[in-house]
Amino acid sequence: MVHRVAVIGAGPSGLTSMKACLDEGMVPTCFESSDDLGGLWKLKEVSEPNRASIYRSLTINISKEMMCYSDFPIPADYPNYMHHSKILTYFRMYADHFKLLQHIRFQTSVKSVKQRPDFSRTGQWEVVTENRDGQEERHVFDAVICCTGHFNYPNLPLKDFPGIETFEGKYFHSWDYKGPEDMHGKRMVVIGIGNSGGDIAAEGSRVAQQVYMSTRRGAWVIRQVSDNGLPVDMKYNTRFVHILFQLLPINFLNWIGEKKLNAMYDHTMYALKPKHRLFSQIPVINDDLPLKILSGSVIVKPNVKEIRGSTVVFDDGSVVEKVDIIVFATGYNYDFPYLPSNTMHKSGHRVGLYKHVFPPNLEHPTLAVVGFIHALGAIMPQAEMQARWVTRVFKGHKKLPSNEAMLKAVENDTKDMEKSYIMSKLTPLQVDFVSYMDDIAGEIGVRPSLPWLFFTDYPLYKRVLWGPVTAYQYRLMGPGRWEGARRAIFTQFDRMYQPLKTRKLEAPEASITGRLIKLSLTIMAGGAAIYYIHVRNPTAIPTLLSNFHPQTI
Repeated sequence: MVHRVAVIGAGPSGLTSMKACLDEGMVPTCFESSDDLGGLWKLKEVSEPNRASIYRSLTINISKEMMCYSDFPIPADYPNYMHHSKILTYFRMYADHFKLLQHIRFQTSVKSVKQRPDFSRTGQWEVVTENRDGQEERHVFDAVICCTGHFNYPNLPLKDFPGIETFEGKYFHSWDYKGPEDMHGKRMVVIGIGNSGGDIAAEGSRVAQQVYMSTRRGAWVIRQVSDNGLPVDMKYNTRFVHILFQLLPINFLNWIGEKKLNAMYDHTMYALKPKHRLFSQIPVINDDLPLKILSGSVIVKPNVKEIRGSTVVFDDGSVVEKVDIIVFATGYNYDFPYLPSNTMHKSGHRVGLYKHVFPPNLEHPTLAVVGFIHALGAIMPQAEMQARWVTRVFKGHKKLPSNEAMLKAVENDTKDMEKSYIMSKLTPLQVDFVSYMDDIAGEIGVRPSLPWLFFTDYPLYKRVLWGPVTAYQYRLMGPGRWEGARRAIFTQFDRMYQPLKTRKLEAPEASITGRLIKLSLTIMAGGAAIYYIHVRNPTAIPTLLSNFHPQTI
């Protein structure tokens, strides 16, 4: 029976893992190598080896309602897109509310995690730690949860850039970037067009003489501010949109999405258009970059061919001279240096984890990885969902398939990912946010049932179907049900609007035409949902109707 659990890392994944352990009656001990919680979101003025790093101006590109934990909404007066300092404050509030701090051992690094000699019988692990004074300590735990993330080891592929050793200026990885102070009046090349590369290029262009952004593949760039000024994820990350993705051809959806993006700024005209389709890779989220390109302060260039002193030569033969700074926004490698190499199963470019959580080759399911995933959505609700499942497995409430079945599932997942997304050594972790959340929720028994809500709580059904897929939906029923979940869903847009109410205005009255359109769309959505359920499971609706009893959720 699992009782004592080691949690490695006190970032967003580690915090929710501790909370999940406590919810299941287990005792967590969290080992955190730094002097504070927050992981990635704790700013350090000097980047520390083997730790994630952020810059001073960083603001999250996921809105607050879509990033918060499922039973602890972010305060209504907090901005929708939060500065990293606000996110850290939220984590402190979460840790205080659920009394997590007493379970964290700060400035304690994990040196190794090994199976005990009697692992076949007990499933236990020996964890060796080192405190700030260099003293080692050995511990025995019934289970271990790894929450160290995948932004700790910068990928600096200097061998791919001939002549870098001749460069006369300064070069560094985006991991070391803190702010644009050293870029005043300089000529700068940013290599890579991910979210960090886009942020650094846009911010640096405010003070630099000129910024060039080099990209090998190009990228689709979307805005955080969507139609009617809503956060883009609250507008489009809905169950209704997810159902459309299940019913309509992906090429048609790509065409629709690309047409909408190009209506805002033509990606071909802006030299951004990538080789891949919109939904084949997570897009760059950046409202500033298109304006910087339009104003000429950022110039998009192809891949760097070679470097000659202070001159950078690109694949198309163009040359930029007198370059002072090169920033490599070239992603991250991932590793679990404290785990035995035979613990992790490799599958393609990725670590082969069953549903991205459990190593499939262990005799006992007492080791799990939480937060090692990438989707167009915040890690907080995804890690929380994983942690809830992990602790249910640890306690024996849920049983995993056989090792053989898990290995087969891992290989099938890898093939599906390679078919659906652009996969590489640096981007092997992508999943669809809603599909993945629903999949793990189904393992726990907390996936919201649209048919049941349709017949028992129609107002809630409308918000679950049409509204954003916020984490509150996974607290409506099943293990870990939260009494405040329904109200949180009904008030999520109130919390979104609250920080914008800084000037009192008279609200216009809703027109009858608008109400009729909304009613028609609601009926269509209900019909689409019922059809989708009927196609996927023809017996579901008749069974539900035959067992129907009025009930309030």
